[in-house]
Amino acid sequence: MVRRKGELSGRRIDIGWPFQVALPEDQCTGGNFEIHRAFCKDLSLCPRGHTVRRDDRTYQVFCFAEAAHADLFRQAFGGERFDPKHRGRGNRWFEWRKP
Repeated sequence: MVRRKGELSGRRIDIGWPFQVALPEDQCTGGNFEIHRAFCKDLSLCPRGHTVRRDDRTYQVFCFAEAAHADLFRQAFGGERFDPKHRGRGNRWFEWRKP
């Protein structure tokens, strides 16, 4: 794995922004990208998110430092809570292993 100086690692994101919401990728593209960013302007959104895959579908994960902010985001846009413990390991890190 390549590390870039100053870039947040997945582990640091999970520690600092543990309240995560997964939205289907198709709801995060085009004009929706700007709508999500504008909504989160005053929230505790992490500057870097990540993606996961489950059942042949890709999800964009938005990470928040505060649970109330994650709940506001979910109320506005839907999505599901994502627990970082359910992320795959090793070369399967992108898989969402939902119980």
